[in-house]
Amino acid sequence: MQRLSLCIDIDGTVTDPYYWIQRANKYFKRNIRPEDVIYYEMHEVLGVEENEYDEFYSIYGTMLHKEAEIRRGVREVISELYKTHYIHFVTAREETMEFVSLDWLNKHRIPYDTISLLGSPDKVQRAEDLESDIFIEDCYENALQLASAGFEVLLIDCSYNQGPILPNITRVYHWYQIKEIIARHSEKEAS
Repeated sequence: MQRLSLCIDIDGTVTDPYYWIQRANKYFKRNIRPEDVIYYEMHEVLGVEENEYDEFYSIYGTMLHKEAEIRRGVREVISELYKTHYIHFVTAREETMEFVSLDWLNKHRIPYDTISLLGSPDKVQRAEDLESDIFIEDCYENALQLASAGFEVLLIDCSYNQGPILPNITRVYHWYQIKEIIARHSEKEAS
């Protein structure tokens, strides 16, 4: 079995992808449901200007990240993967969210080797720096960008990331499937 470098997004990938809806609905007086989230950009889903959403996020961002629910299977699978692979969290979150991000990972007992808060959705350079073997992502545009740069991507299926995928993108539906794919990839690399 070969030790792989696994890059993992946080929001929508290890967290529930719709954790922000309840607080956003209350703030913007909306009634958005998870199935209504067909765009990645939250301001588009809510039907507000980007600066209005940014204002909401500046008030509630830390609280949103702190309250985020964990996806089913994440702790178990990542804890198992950590025993034989490198775990690198790579997120578009701003550096100002470092404390809440580390606190959330520790609270949920999710092991990792590194965390990168890029403040930008462009993850290709960091994936190159970390020599990513597999990148686990929920953002459709990020998945396409990473795949176009030659990275293998596991795209966690969400209502907002539908569309045609490139050959080196695999659409996945849960973390137990991710574990199986990584095990097969590691065995293949070793042989």
